[in-house]
Amino acid sequence: MELFERPDSGDNAVLVQIAFKNDDTPHDEREFTELARSAGAQIVALITGSRQRADSRYFVGEGKAEEIRDCVKTFQADLVIFDHNLTPAQERNLEKLFECRVLDRTGLILDIFAQRARSHDGKLQVELAQLKHMSTRLVRGWTHLERQKGGIGLRGPGETQLETDRRLLAVRIKQINKKLEKVQNQREQGRQSRKKAEVPTVSLVGYTNAGKSTLFNALTQADVYAADQLFATLDPTLRSIKLPNQQEIILVDTVGFIRHLPHDLVAAFRSTLQETAEADLLLHVMDSNDEQQDLYREQVNAVIEEIGAEEVPQIEVMNKIDLSGKEPSILEASGIHPAIISVSAQTGAGLPELLEHLGRYFAKTIFQGKLTLPPQHGKLRAHLYAEQAILEEQISEQGEFVLQVKIDQRKLEQYLQEATLSLEQVATEALPALL
Repeated sequence: MELFERPDSGDNAVLVQIAFKNDDTPHDEREFTELARSAGAQIVALITGSRQRADSRYFVGEGKAEEIRDCVKTFQADLVIFDHNLTPAQERNLEKLFECRVLDRTGLILDIFAQRARSHDGKLQVELAQLKHMSTRLVRGWTHLERQKGGIGLRGPGETQLETDRRLLAVRIKQINKKLEKVQNQREQGRQSRKKAEVPTVSLVGYTNAGKSTLFNALTQADVYAADQLFATLDPTLRSIKLPNQQEIILVDTVGFIRHLPHDLVAAFRSTLQETAEADLLLHVMDSNDEQQDLYREQVNAVIEEIGAEEVPQIEVMNKIDLSGKEPSILEASGIHPAIISVSAQTGAGLPELLEHLGRYFAKTIFQGKLTLPPQHGKLRAHLYAEQAILEEQISEQGEFVLQVKIDQRKLEQYLQEATLSLEQVATEALPALL
């Protein structure tokens, strides 16, 4: 057991972290303590251990549970936080044994999100995730109101309090989903407007606390809240910037990712994360000094895959080079490996090179030229119209569609592949567009 200095105020918390033999992604002690501090907990002790599998009653074994209980009494702790997801039954059993509140990893992250959400839709998304989590935690704590009890003043309205709670939760979840649907429609309209104006979107992604918001502020001269803590930014922020070649792009700052991000949060923030899935390019920001950067890269890419953004091209941005004295550098993309650009968002070192690289990247990714499509490929023509990519159209004497187009190269190749055509077969007077 690791002890901490006795705090003067706040929730005194005992942290519990158990290593399991078959765990593919070992738990990170530093991250866990940072999460607890980010939630406002005052850590009095960290208890660790190892097991083959979780105990159905206490999650930990009975002996370890008694050790945690003694620690709670010794430090007069108000809270025990597990770096794991507990079942509702385990949570109830542990609270009864410890005689204090017990919080699991999902509950802890939800609490942090609730503190950080600022915008109306951000708060709605957090509330939705909390309600879904809470709906699995409803217990029969209101048995005195059950219809079986009866008695004067205790006869219920024909349903138990538990059933009432479930019904009220279901109603509220339905209301929030309707409101979030409106938010999603508004965001979709914004994305369609940007697509129509042919403004590329670049989304910043990365493990929480990698420096995304600091980089966003440095590139856009914005004033987005940035702090050395987990999940400092929740609500997506969009800003327009001009690259050195005068091309305009939209930069998006989004919520940071984390290992074992609760599924309810991924689902609730899907409309926010859609900005990432619909982006033209991802800037994957990493802390260049972090020894676990390879693990964090895998975790971020796992979430990116979960939200359907795995096909979006990436550039890796190695941030915080000022802490190690490294110089800015660019390693060009090679095969399946993305380009790697080393910068310091704090000092600005490497940022001009990053912007120039983005200018070169987008100059290469827009196709502008003439396509000649056989008459049977009306579906492909319809896709191009839907993308608002057709600048001019003519019909040849052979009934072919002769189209002057301007479109993202990736999307064009995707549509051509679906139509079993190649760019060489249909393109004439083709050239990459220099925007």
